[in-house]
Amino acid sequence: MDIDTSTTNGAVRSGARGMGLAAVRGFGLSLVVLPGAILCYVLAVVSIALIPIGVGLVTTPWVLTGVRAFADWRRVLAAEWCGVRIPSAYRPLPKDANPWTRTFTMLRDPATWRDLLWLNVDMSAGYVTALLPAALLLYPLEGFAIAAGLWRVLPDGYWYGFVQVTGQASALGAAALGLVLLFFAHFFNTRLLTAHFQLTRAVLAPKQGELAERVRVLTETRRDAVDTSAAELRRIERDLHDGAQARLVAMGMDLGTIEMLLDKDPEQARQLLAQARKSSVEALTELRDLVRGIHPPVLAERGLGDAVRALALRLPVPTEVTVELPGRADEPVESAAYFAVSEVLTNAVKHADADRIYVDLHHTDGMLRISVTDDGRGGAVIGAGSGLAGVERRLGTFDGVLAVSSPAGGPTMVTMEIPCALS
Repeated sequence: MDIDTSTTNGAVRSGARGMGLAAVRGFGLSLVVLPGAILCYVLAVVSIALIPIGVGLVTTPWVLTGVRAFADWRRVLAAEWCGVRIPSAYRPLPKDANPWTRTFTMLRDPATWRDLLWLNVDMSAGYVTALLPAALLLYPLEGFAIAAGLWRVLPDGYWYGFVQVTGQASALGAAALGLVLLFFAHFFNTRLLTAHFQLTRAVLAPKQGELAERVRVLTETRRDAVDTSAAELRRIERDLHDGAQARLVAMGMDLGTIEMLLDKDPEQARQLLAQARKSSVEALTELRDLVRGIHPPVLAERGLGDAVRALALRLPVPTEVTVELPGRADEPVESAAYFAVSEVLTNAVKHADADRIYVDLHHTDGMLRISVTDDGRGGAVIGAGSGLAGVERRLGTFDGVLAVSSPAGGPTMVTMEIPCALS
């Protein structure tokens, strides 16, 4: 899979604001990196070691699932903060598998061992690279404080970096060193945070067998697309048979009865005509709804941006839509993106209990990027049977990806990316 290292809307920027933002994010990340990596690694090693006595058969799938969730959370941060995409290449687990099968399926997955290697790296180099942006911003403040008079209360021979503070002159040297460090922070903080995620990508991203893994993923997504298309055709056939077709047949029978009643009972014929007219209106409405479900007219006529705006207007939750699309994507891509957004918005309305929803569509570096954010209760996951799993399969047909950030208590941010060109 090609890796896109371009910045996104959530990526940190250079400059003073970017320097501070990178420092805050790096410091917060460093607070999680070390304890999280140690906990995940210890639990994984102990659980795998307990497999011979049977205990690990039950605990290992749960522990490794937690490790994968920890790694996926880092993938989401890498994409949102620094625009570093880290592919997730976990092999799917068999449905309704027993603990033995689940355990050894996960242990045979090369991605599992990459995760464990990454946890080791995360405890050392990963922790340092996450903490450096904050250190480069905060450490100069000590040098300025020393020059302002703090040197008077420090012990004799105190070292600030490579400057030994013995008096006011050396204190000014400490301030000069702090100024140099602040200069480096201004230009390198965002790069250091990006380097942290690039290190994560270097360990987590598949290397050997990447092409085979890519073929496997494409095969699965194409099979899902075929199954989905077949199911959609069956749904359309059922809706036509049970809805519009039944009404048209009934209307035809009413018209035949009307022909016989025109001379004998004109009043009854008028009542049947009114009923036939009502049936024709209902059949037309059902056909329009069916066509809209196949391919909304506004999508065909005015493009993805206006189609999503029209979709937002029909929602019971206030929804703000931002569109930056200089052209139109191919029709199949637009259709997939529209129905993916529709499913995510439906989930937000039904399950998130949100007060407001924000949708952003833009196209950069050959990638259509869509984010849907709500201020609801959070807790959304991509799992079997969920609407998000269907969205992931739909996007996978076009080599697209789906990322979900939804901590308990919210907010929930669903990010979708589809590689495409705009006309």
